[in-house]
Order: sequence, then C-alpha cells, then structure tokens
Amino acid sequence: MKCILHISVLLCLTFILSNTQGAPCKLQGKFELSGLYKSGDIMLGGIFVVNFKTVPPEIDFRSKPVQWKCESFEFSVFQKAQIMAFAIEEVNKRTDLLPNITLGYQLYDNCVSLPVSLRVATTLISTMEDVVSDLSCNGPPPVVAIIGDPLSAHSIAISRILSLFQMPMVSYYATCSCLSNKQEFPTFFRTVPSDAFQVKAVIQIIKRYGWTWVGAIATDDDYGQYAIKIFLEEFQKYGCVSFIETVPSVTENNIIRRIVKSIKQSTATVIVVFSSEEELNPLIKEIVLQNITGKQWIASEAWSTSSVIAIKENFVSFGGVVGIAIRRGEIPGLQDFLLQIRPDYDLRNNLIIQFWEKTFNCKFLENENTTNASRNDSSKICTGLEDITSTYTAYNDVSELRSAYNVHKAVYALAHALHNLMNCKDGYGPFENNTCANIRNVQSWQLLHYLKNVNFTNHLGERVAFDENGDPLAIYDIVNWQQDTNGAVKIKSIGLYDASSTTGDELIINEEDIFWNFEYGLVAKSICSESCQPGTRKSTRKGEPFCCFDCIPCADGEVSIALDSTECFKCPDDFWSNDRKTECVLKEIEFLSYDDAMGVTLTTISAFGACLSLSVLIIFIHYRHTPVVKANNSELSFLLLVSLILCFLCALCFIGKPSNITCILRHVAFGISFVLCISCILVKTIVVIMAFNATLPGNNTMKWFGVTQQRGTVLIFTLIQSIVCTIWMAITPSIPTKNTRYQMAKIIFECDVGSVTGFSCLLGYIGLLAGACFVLAFLARNLPDNFNEAKFITFSMLIFCAVWITFIPAYISSPGKHTVAVEVFAILASSYGLLFAIFSPKCYIILFKPELNTKKALMGRAVTTK
Repeated sequence: MKCILHISVLLCLTFILSNTQGAPCKLQGKFELSGLYKSGDIMLGGIFVVNFKTVPPEIDFRSKPVQWKCESFEFSVFQKAQIMAFAIEEVNKRTDLLPNITLGYQLYDNCVSLPVSLRVATTLISTMEDVVSDLSCNGPPPVVAIIGDPLSAHSIAISRILSLFQMPMVSYYATCSCLSNKQEFPTFFRTVPSDAFQVKAVIQIIKRYGWTWVGAIATDDDYGQYAIKIFLEEFQKYGCVSFIETVPSVTENNIIRRIVKSIKQSTATVIVVFSSEEELNPLIKEIVLQNITGKQWIASEAWSTSSVIAIKENFVSFGGVVGIAIRRGEIPGLQDFLLQIRPDYDLRNNLIIQFWEKTFNCKFLENENTTNASRNDSSKICTGLEDITSTYTAYNDVSELRSAYNVHKAVYALAHALHNLMNCKDGYGPFENNTCANIRNVQSWQLLHYLKNVNFTNHLGERVAFDENGDPLAIYDIVNWQQDTNGAVKIKSIGLYDASSTTGDELIINEEDIFWNFEYGLVAKSICSESCQPGTRKSTRKGEPFCCFDCIPCADGEVSIALDSTECFKCPDDFWSNDRKTECVLKEIEFLSYDDAMGVTLTTISAFGACLSLSVLIIFIHYRHTPVVKANNSELSFLLLVSLILCFLCALCFIGKPSNITCILRHVAFGISFVLCISCILVKTIVVIMAFNATLPGNNTMKWFGVTQQRGTVLIFTLIQSIVCTIWMAITPSIPTKNTRYQMAKIIFECDVGSVTGFSCLLGYIGLLAGACFVLAFLARNLPDNFNEAKFITFSMLIFCAVWITFIPAYISSPGKHTVAVEVFAILASSYGLLFAIFSPKCYIILFKPELNTKKALMGRAVTTK
C-alpha cells in the first residue's frame, strides 16, 4: 500500500509541476528497465519475470539513488516474453483479424520485485520520451492494455493504479482469488483460472482418495495466503488439517527448519502446498537434506511443473507429486520463431542482449564498457553470429507450454476485443449516442468494454471468454512426477479438471497412469483415525479435530450400519442387535417348549407321575375290598388319586407356547386340582382323628362326620377355590405377554397372571388348607398303628409345604422360561411327595405283604400296640 501511495503522489506531482502555459513537459527521471520493443499502430504493454534477483540501491539521502539491478536471467520466462511478441506477429500477418492495423509491443522485466513492477507500470501508462509537447492528449495512449503481471501481489498493486485510468490488465499467471473482486479490480482480467477453482480441484483429488488428515503449507504473500484461506474454508467441511505453516518470502533458516520439524512430527501423509517455485525451493532443499520420505505432496499450479524442483536429486522425497497444472497448449510455428532471434543492440530490446550473453556465456563489446567491473579475463566476446539452433535450453523447449500458452491467449483476447471495436457500426455503438470508438484513436476505457464481452475459439478449439469476474473457463491438467528410464524426472499428465463440466465428472484421472511413491506402489493413506466399522460409532477425542476419534462399540440393542457413524440407532421393540451390532434381527422368542430338553424332561416326568397315580388307582380299585384299602376310607383315597392325576396333568398346561386358553387353563387347573387334593387329605386327617375318638366309650362323633359330610366338605373346599378362580379370570384374566424386562435380547413369551391379588389368593388358599392339614396330622401322629396314616399325612404335608415355601424365592429369581420351569417343578415335586408319602406304604402291603392285608393282622397289631 505504501508503494501505491508513493506512485499516486508521484503522478499528482508530475501533473502539478507541468507547465500549464503550454510549455513542454519534461520527465523528471528515467527508469533503467530491461525490455523488448516493436512499434505499431496500437501498442500493447507487457510485464514479465525474466531475471529472478534484484539488487536494491543503497539510500543515504545525500545523493540520487542509482537504479535497481536485475540478475539471474531465466530462459523459460524469457520464452513467455517472446511468445507475446510471436502472438502479435501472428495477428499482424492475419487478414481476418485487425486488417490494416499493426500491433506493437513494449514489454519489461519486473525482476520479481514489486518496486520494479510499479516502475514498469508507470512507464507503460506514461511515456519514455524525454519531452512531451502535445498537451492536448490526442491520439491513443502509450499502451492500450497490459499483459501481466505474473505475480498476484504485483497484480494487486498495479491493477489498483491501472483502474484509475480504466486500462485493462490481462494476467497470464496471477491466480489469487482476491483479484476476482470487480469492485476493487474493475479492469483486471486473466487467462489463468482463479485459485478458487484450483482449490476446488485440490479438494476433489483429496476426496477421491479419502484423505481426511492433511498438512498445509503456503507462502507469505497474497497468492499463498488467499489460497490457503479458501482451502481451509472448503476442506474443513470434509476433513481436518494437521498443521499449517507459512513459507517466508525471505528465506530464514530457523523458520525453514521449524516447518520441516512440523512435517516430520505430523502423522498426516498428504501435504498441500500453495507456493511459487522460488520461495519453495529452500524448503525443498531442507526436506531432501533431512531425507524426509513417505509423504504425498499436492502441488499448486505455481510449482507443479517446475523444472527447477522436479529434478532427480529431489525424487526420493518428492517422487509421485500430484499437482494442479495450467492447461498445456501447442503453438504451431513457435519454435521456428524462437530460433530466429538475433541480437540487435537497441536499448529498448536489451533483453535480447542479456539472453544472448547468457546463452553463449559471452559479452558484447557495446555492453562490456558498462559492465567492465564484473567482466573477467575468461569471458568471450559475442559476435552475434553464434548458432542458436545448436543450443537446447528451456527457451527453445516448447513441449510444456502452460503459462506460456496463457500469454498467447491473452494477446488474442485483446486482439479480438480490438477487432470487435473496429467492426462497430456507427449508430449501433455501445457508447454515448450509440457512437463507436475510432480504432486509430482507441482509448483504454473503450477497449475495456469490448474485452468484457470477448468470446472466440482459438486454434486448438478452446473457447476463450471471461466471466463477470474477469476469470476464464477453469480447466486444469492433473500432473504426476515420475521417473523415466534414464532417471530424469518427467511431469506426466494423468487427468483433467474441468469446472465447467455439466455431466458431474469435473475430475477425470487415469488411475493406471499414476505413480505412487510408496511401498508396493499403493495409494497413500492419510487419516487421523481409522474409519469406524459398522457396529461402532465415532467418539471425538477431547481437544482434537473431529477427524481424530475413537470407535466405540454400539451398546446391546443398538446398531450402526454405515462407516463412521456418529451414533448408534436403537432397534425396534421386537428386534435386537446381532453379535456384530450391524443389523437388527428379530428377538428370539423364548418359552418352555416341548422341543427343548427341559420341556421334554418335565413332560416325561409329568406323564410318568400321572401314569403312576393311575396305576395306584387301579390297584386300589382292584383291592378295594381288602382291609388296608377299606381301613383308609377308600372313597377319599380314590378321589385323592384322581386329584393327583389332575395335578400331574395340569403341569402340561405350563409347557408349550402360551395362548389365551392355556394361560387361563393352567392357573385354574392348578388351583382347583391342588385344592381338591389337599381337601381330600384334610378330610382324611379329620376322619382319622374322629375314628380314633369314636373308639372311646360313649363317643358318638362319627355320626356327625359320615360319608355325606366328608363329600360335602371336599366339595365346599373345592368350590371356594373355583369361585376365586372364576372371579380372578373374569376381572383380569391371565393372557399371553411378551416380557423383555429380564433379558433384553430375548422376548420371554409367558402368561401374565393379570392380577397378583388373584394369584396370591389362589396360592394362599392352597397354603391355608395345607397348613391346617399339616397341623391336624401332626397332632394325630401318635395314634395307634392301625390308624397311623396320620404319620404319612404329616410327612407328605411336610414335603408339600417345604416345596412350595422354597418355590417362592426360586420363582421370583428365575428369569425367562426358567420361571415357568420352577413352577412346573414345584407342582411335580409336591405331587410326587404326596403320592409316595401317602400311598407307597399301602401299595407295599397290598402288593408285597398280602399276609398283612387282613383284618386279623391289622387288629393284632392294634392289640399288640395297646
């Protein structure tokens, strides 16, 4: 900004000091610049980088400063200056483009120095004549447009000055996206795409290979800083940046070493670099010196095709570079033109002299006097007759015309704009009162109008036009650094990026053509954390970018089906996650089935108990007239055996898939069967006690508890349980239900009791009868032997109560189908206890001791006992 202000002040002072009385204007000073010149009807200006080093003058404020000196002549950039001259010669030879109009050029070397560039710009828009006498400002300006500057920082400063004069500037290499701002740079155009498109191409490449963890390096200038800013804005929507480093414009070893340290410490494999070759070269040398390998470099267009960096010595560290490159073009006849160059000792064409002396390592006599101090005895004298065709340098290499091709397009863009201006018809012009511009007196602001609308197709079939921001159609080559059989580095085109593609295929890469500088030629992998597989979710590490995360397995009942899921999704109620947590599967429905081992075992035991009870019943019926059967109230014994059969069979209602019928039936059958069974035992106990009391003199109690009363008592006890079950099932019946409370991975298909109160009443009533029976039997245990059935009843009730008391905690603590199994086991255990405790002694006497099954034997035992 300071330089811009200085130039503006200088221009103002020039006008103020001008003689307003008509006296001639004299230049206050001249800049000694290196350039090329050819006169013409209309002049075009040019700014190029030919020398890469400047030596600024010492300023002591006591004498006039000497001129800046430029050194380090570069052949490849001089070629670009010559291409401008070649393109203008081509236009002048054409009859269909600007007929009868000759274009001329005045171009200068800016020596990669902003102060020199500003001197060049002011020289082009003013004049180099010592005295200007025509103060009426008639005729065209010294130049109507400027091609250049190649550097973004220079273009920003120069364009701000040129916009004051509405002079177009067409750059062939300034890519800073900031220059697309038409409010700040209304007269700036370019034939090279903006960095905004270059960044998009870089992002597309990164996305193509799944690189989410990258390093970023940029130069400390407008080009690098604007590019890295856009890159970070776009890339951070997709991935993360491991480190960001800035390459200083002036080489500082400590900063270079710090950048190298960051590269070495970073786990990022891919590094994106926005830099020019001059500023990047010191960093490249340090990286090669420290033998840093295993990195995939992504090069911006400013160094992706650099012959200075792409050399054999750098290949170990930089082999396989993937870069964005300006579109390569071919210019027919260019090489012949380049080889026609001949020295002409004219100060306005002194760049040719420098080129010749550099090529043949000699000095012209005319130039020797001014450079005698730097001349040594071994230098040759240039004759001007040296054979240029015998040399091979970057100057005459036309195989990789990229930015040079943009120079050619810039000249033709201006030529077509001038041609359209010349073909304007009076009365249909774009200016005031529909007037047209005069091609012989064309002004820069008039050319600016036509340049905005230029649109043509060049010799390669490529459309040349500018959008509303002055940017061209964005097309890039994708290049890859490879090594040929001789070990030399070659820059091979492997694809294309076309931002204007309407098919969605903006990036096209030929994968088989790429060289990857990694083991086995595999594609580089650059991620902070491995992708989370299905069945896991990402958990960002605290204080780290979102690309750095841990993979947490999904919880039971949750799944993730995609890579890098940020959350796990809960399965629907009837579903559960599989072992890998990658999909929801139907929950296993679990119930006590006839098919599994436990169900088969309980079914077999239940059926065996029922058969055994039936067998005892048959035995008792067969021997119903024997004293043992008759002495123990045969009718109650028959009813007890029938109830035991029902108890064994009711267990089967608990096995199998629950249904509305089986859920109701299992509890009703269980409750009524066991009450019937306990009622019979209770009545038998009462009968035993009354029978004993009836043997005492004067006791007539048996007449009050005869057969009818016994039957009625059993019926009443059973009827009470039937009423409890009826009320329970009528109000809140037991229904099948899917229980997931105990095992989330399974659905326990069971019968919901409906009413805990009803179920408690059912069990409580059975317990009440069993308790009463146990107490009475316990009190009657010491009766005479012929009535010792009370002992067996006591033992059976002890077993019954023990089973059902232990049932309660086991029932509560058993999960799933085991809950039902515990209930079935309690039913079977108590049933078997009653069957064996009460009937096994009688069956033993009936079947194996028939001699004891007589009245005499029973009475004898009684007498003996007394």
